[in-house]
Amino acid sequence: MSPRLPAGVVPRHYAIELAPDLEAATFSGTVDVDIDIEERSAAIVMNAAELSIVSARLDAADAETLELDFALDAESERLTLSRRDGGGEFAPGSARLAITFDGVLNDQLHGFYRSTYTDDDGASHTIATTQFESTDARRAFPCFDEPALKATFATTLIVEDGLLAVSNTAETGRERMEDGRVRVSFATTMPMSTYLVAFVVGPLEATEPIDCGGVPLRVIHRPGRAGQTGFALDVAAHALAWFSNYYGLPYPSDKVDLVAVPDFAFGAMENLGCVTFREVLLLVDPGAASQPELQQVAKVINHELAHMWFGDLVTMAWWEGIWLNEAFATFMETACTDAYRPGWQVWSTFCRSRASALSTDALASTRPVEYPVHSPAEAEDMFDVITYEKGAALVRMLEQYLGTETFRAGVRLYLRRHAYANTVTEDLWNSLADASGEPVGQIMDGWIHQGGYPAVTATATDHGLRVSQRHFTLDPERSDERSWVVPLRLRIGSPAGDRDEMRLLLDGLPRTLTGVAGDPVTVNSGASGFYRDDPSPDALAAVASKGPGDRNAEERHGLVDDAWAATLAGRLDAPAYLDLVLRGFVDERDLTVWQAIAGTQAHLRRLLDADAAQRFCELVVAASDDAAADLGLDPPAGGEDERTGELRATLLRLRGAVADHTATIEACRQRLDHPDPTLAAAALGVVAAHGDAEDFAWVRGRFETASDPQTEQRHLAALADFGDPELVRTILEGTLEGSVRTQDGPYLVRRALLNRVCGSEAWDFLAEHWDRLLGIFPTNYSLARMLEGVTALDRAELAARVHAFLAEHPLPQGAKQVAQHLERLDVNVALRARESDRLAAVLAS
Repeated sequence: MSPRLPAGVVPRHYAIELAPDLEAATFSGTVDVDIDIEERSAAIVMNAAELSIVSARLDAADAETLELDFALDAESERLTLSRRDGGGEFAPGSARLAITFDGVLNDQLHGFYRSTYTDDDGASHTIATTQFESTDARRAFPCFDEPALKATFATTLIVEDGLLAVSNTAETGRERMEDGRVRVSFATTMPMSTYLVAFVVGPLEATEPIDCGGVPLRVIHRPGRAGQTGFALDVAAHALAWFSNYYGLPYPSDKVDLVAVPDFAFGAMENLGCVTFREVLLLVDPGAASQPELQQVAKVINHELAHMWFGDLVTMAWWEGIWLNEAFATFMETACTDAYRPGWQVWSTFCRSRASALSTDALASTRPVEYPVHSPAEAEDMFDVITYEKGAALVRMLEQYLGTETFRAGVRLYLRRHAYANTVTEDLWNSLADASGEPVGQIMDGWIHQGGYPAVTATATDHGLRVSQRHFTLDPERSDERSWVVPLRLRIGSPAGDRDEMRLLLDGLPRTLTGVAGDPVTVNSGASGFYRDDPSPDALAAVASKGPGDRNAEERHGLVDDAWAATLAGRLDAPAYLDLVLRGFVDERDLTVWQAIAGTQAHLRRLLDADAAQRFCELVVAASDDAAADLGLDPPAGGEDERTGELRATLLRLRGAVADHTATIEACRQRLDHPDPTLAAAALGVVAAHGDAEDFAWVRGRFETASDPQTEQRHLAALADFGDPELVRTILEGTLEGSVRTQDGPYLVRRALLNRVCGSEAWDFLAEHWDRLLGIFPTNYSLARMLEGVTALDRAELAARVHAFLAEHPLPQGAKQVAQHLERLDVNVALRARESDRLAAVLAS
């Protein structure tokens, strides 16, 4: 059976009334749906799931009222309505469906569900909240639950007196009922998809509204957290103004509420006007949050508000086009955050996201950005690094090729053409092509509809500069003849030291540029293209000897990442890579480059036994001595920029947690309570890696008594970093016992699997409690992300056990992501087999 609803019935307006009972964890409701019946039919088919239908009727335009029979199919999540009078078919025309129903506030963090928190006095409180994307609005009310079936919505909530109730739009009425409850009514929304409907009810508080160009902005939070809302309000106020200007359109609704939800399976959700968040991604104590934590909060807020236009106002027609929403919002979050805090240099940080996407997209198990989606489970598979990070990197590549102003003109045209409607990818390409005059569809279709990407080589010949591409994979035997239209940005040196940039399109055939000469040649200027440079081992050896030259920070990051990819693919050996980064980058002082180096050093450390690891650690410490000395252990009294502080933190983690440097470990012990949160966070990670039972108890106490979300989550994560398997197991058991929130469990298990010392024991825990954990954890993409941790279990015997177990215990969703994790595990097993002894021998010599 097709997951798509039969054609012929179109919803126009929903009037929803819901009465949640927080104590009983149930709700009752009615929904009146104004529909157009476009063709004669024996049945009206809607979506509904986990609801008890009480009654249904149809009020036709001719005033005839028909009582309806109803049948709910749990497997297909369909509600079929037919005439009870046996009168046959429904005639074309306008009508109103009226359905009453009951439901349960579930604990699965989807649909209309229950979330709880404990106040400072130890009392427990319950709220009811929603998460409908992709296909869970049907768990709250019967509906036509497909993104293209847009309608307007008028919501009414019947709540106990004293509870706060919010929905997508502004409150328009409040009526006390005879039983003491309050009926709260909200304004009608713009036409939108069902997955964007939202409502939240509970003992919550709201900040005083801020006027953002006529749009009231608030943060909704649990009592006692008002002091943690200021940063979010500042970020969101900036974002609303910035996006209105960028898009050339005002905010499309009447208010914005940012809602902090104690239990939330996703990071955040772009419900129109009622944006829901994990608390850690909205509420901030600026004095307790590290620089990366602040940056992450800002980016998530900007991401969700970008969606108010690109996703809510204009929406993909079906889930295969979800990249139109998410990739663009990921790109826009970076642009908006860069405008908000230029000193953060988030476009440099964006290189790390691009690298993550390149890594996944080099696997045989990658997928196209857009491919046919046939079921809700397949829709869940779309929320991954390919949709978000690769999609955003492709948008950035296109923007840099077309030019920022031309690109923005195309985006504005797209939004004006398709406001309140649904689109496919071709609609975006057409608008960008009309604005730029470039063949955007011809350029981009290959990037969207086939997986993978090329490596590009530029070689000087007697006839000019020969530029070519090849399909890059981590398994060279799986490379094929696929090609792309590559929007290249080449930067070419001259004898005078000048660098000229050329822009050209490279199709599948090599191209020789005559009259072009110079050295060096950078084939990915600014590292904005979604392709790799393809340097030879000799070229990388030259960098090891002479340094990276005049490459900018993004290009240096790209060089490190491309060299590491060559190592994983077997085109460069591990000793040559180690020589490149430890000698060639000894003068490096950029945060993003050092983060790339540190990540690969942690990976190489895993390959070595104790004796070789000791020599390796000595080399890592020596190579980072100058950078560490330049920064010092503490921030200067006069302050410093945020990236410098995070660079210090990165070096501390590298030297302390990876390289086991005794002096660094001791320095970190002395800085666990440092007033600089970025430094204190780094110290925590180092101490956890070397901590004992007493340290574990201290960290756990900090987790359990934290008064702000960042401190809580930072200490919870650190508990999975300890090197004692018994200690780590005790916190993993918290996922079973309830001391670790359901939303956090999958990520805690993932972190424990990545633990260099305890990963195998974490796998044993996961395998032992598999069925129980799957019954507890949210049934969304977080399960597939949890299994990303198995990529580090790179000893052949353990990897074989992982493969066998997951073959017998497949996840209910996320099959493509799990396949990618298992292939990456195989890549890491092969790296160990190929490079462990070779690297140890070089270190010994």
